[in-house]
Amino acid sequence: MIDKRILGRIVEYGKLNSSDTVLEIGAGYGNLTGELAGKAGKVIAIEADPELAASLNRWENVEVLTGDALKIEFPPFNKVISNLPYSISSPVTFKLLQHKFDFGILMYQYEFAKRMAALPGSEDYGRLSITVRYYAGVEMLETVPKSAFSTQPQVRSAIVKLTPRPPPYKVKDEEFFMKFITAAFSQRRKKLRNAIINNAGLLGINDAKEAVEKLPREMLERRPETLSAEEFAQLADILLS
Repeated sequence: MIDKRILGRIVEYGKLNSSDTVLEIGAGYGNLTGELAGKAGKVIAIEADPELAASLNRWENVEVLTGDALKIEFPPFNKVISNLPYSISSPVTFKLLQHKFDFGILMYQYEFAKRMAALPGSEDYGRLSITVRYYAGVEMLETVPKSAFSTQPQVRSAIVKLTPRPPPYKVKDEEFFMKFITAAFSQRRKKLRNAIINNAGLLGINDAKEAVEKLPREMLERRPETLSAEEFAQLADILLS
């Protein structure tokens, strides 16, 4: 990221002050790191490349962790502001959501960000939309052109605000609910009835036809992309009853 205007806006979105400890994942050459260090009390910068990591020690309030962000244990932080490595967008997002923090300002590939923020009925709505929104509020702040990077990527990017919060609805079993979402969207163009029957093994259902008989027929005849997260939660709970 070399566009100083966009770097400046990312920092502004973070509303930083001297009491903040900011986690940055994928610090790279430190263009964003330096901006964060000038506003926050402390920056924890994670970088996998040892040479790049060594170059990040030029700020007194920056702690550098060298290694894979998916394997490193995150120290305490209250905000996360990062131009995330796109190849680990999904696993690192869910790892972050296992921690307590105020909010994140995160750069994603635009298509990934659209899927995170998508609402029921849209072509981008799916498993990612529901699972991320179960744990956090998602707001797309702005799109970022390819020209904002020194080595231009093949795709556009987007800045997203991620705000952890309690789930907006309750489910009996979170693990089963997530499996149910995965099963439903594995065949998103088919009716939900077919997706459940075809994924009975994943869901641990012995008699799929008997299981679907417990569910509201109207919902079973719909395609998964038309169902709200709350409706999926209702169906998952019925299957467990």
